[in-house]
Amino acid sequence: MIRFILADLRRLWAGSVVVVLLVALATALGVSVILQERALRLGSARAADRFDLVIGAGGSETQLVLSSVFLQPSALPLMSGDVLVRLAADPRVEWAAPVGFGDSFSGYPIVGTTRALTETISGGFFEGRVFTSEGEAVVGSSVDLAIGSEIKPMHGTVDTGGHTHTELAYHVTGRLLPTGTAWDRAILVPIQAVWHIHGLEAGEEHEHDHTAEADRPEGAVHAEGAGEDADHHAEADPHAGLNENWTTQTPGLPAILVKPKTIADAYKLRQDYRDGTTIAVFPGEVLTNLYTTLGDAKQILVAVASGAQGLVVASLILVTVIHIGQRRRQIGALRAFGAPRGAIFGIVWLEFFILVAAGVGLGFALGYGAALVLSGFFSQSSGVSLPVGFAREDAALAMILLAFTAALAALPAVLAYRQPPAQALRG
Repeated sequence: MIRFILADLRRLWAGSVVVVLLVALATALGVSVILQERALRLGSARAADRFDLVIGAGGSETQLVLSSVFLQPSALPLMSGDVLVRLAADPRVEWAAPVGFGDSFSGYPIVGTTRALTETISGGFFEGRVFTSEGEAVVGSSVDLAIGSEIKPMHGTVDTGGHTHTELAYHVTGRLLPTGTAWDRAILVPIQAVWHIHGLEAGEEHEHDHTAEADRPEGAVHAEGAGEDADHHAEADPHAGLNENWTTQTPGLPAILVKPKTIADAYKLRQDYRDGTTIAVFPGEVLTNLYTTLGDAKQILVAVASGAQGLVVASLILVTVIHIGQRRRQIGALRAFGAPRGAIFGIVWLEFFILVAAGVGLGFALGYGAALVLSGFFSQSSGVSLPVGFAREDAALAMILLAFTAALAALPAVLAYRQPPAQALRG
């Protein structure tokens, strides 16, 4: 029987290929939607897990997380620098790192922050060391810059009329280990440098650091502040170290990333800083709300995929009827030579099941490949690693599709089974 089926499929190879491709494309559409949605959820959740608590000025919680955790460009409202001062002195806080945005270089966002965050965000350095003065920078694992490279920050973008800051050039001192987050594409610099280059007075004291002077790349330029005090430091000691003891003169901040000492401390801090002037959020909570919206979008896409699959099923039924009509003489001849109806049913059912099952298998492969390509494009542009992979529930989906395939394959088999030999030979 198998030899007969294979010979028959080779003879009717063109129609067989059409059936396999129809089923494969319809299956791939649904599988790619499922895999891509799951990858987006897992990738964003893993990225958010690296940050326990985010505090910002009153406004959109979603935008605060997207800007501070996923580094999406947006104009966030500023909160008072006193918030950072209080957090730094709070015994419940392991560290509190301000973040400042606005500049970029070669498409990579420049983020002003602290050494504490820089040293802990990835768990270590692939090469080099953390910045120790305002003319130094640390790059994420996906930033295409070598140690010692010069970075001239641009405010805004070329398309929006941005301009390059000529008073400052950073030099790369280290590269972080991969994190699978948007911070892999970020350039991290001292927050004091961001304040000074934009004409803000940091207010913290600077101490001379001989180690930083010895390690500083040749030709690095120190940021010039807008105030006289900043200018004095830049002229007197361009290799000044960074003392992250914040004062009441700390400039306004768009966001602060906080590492609480315990889970209980995290919830207490979250409650204390939701006072109307500031908002404190757990990134995971915000993502849960986004997943709800994403789930609605997924349902729409699944409905579209199901509609496409329904059209394919209708096409397959039409192809089946035509296929049986074209094979009436062959079926009649088999019956005339004594082939029982059960054998005819088995041959036609198995032949059609093989075609549709092959289409389902190919569809899973195509859907997986499409999800990999889409995730690759997204990861390249955002820096967030999206893990594409099958889960246990996908096996259940495959079994459902194969069961439906078995039922669908029974249609042409029944038509062939009920066809009298004399009528088939006359057709």
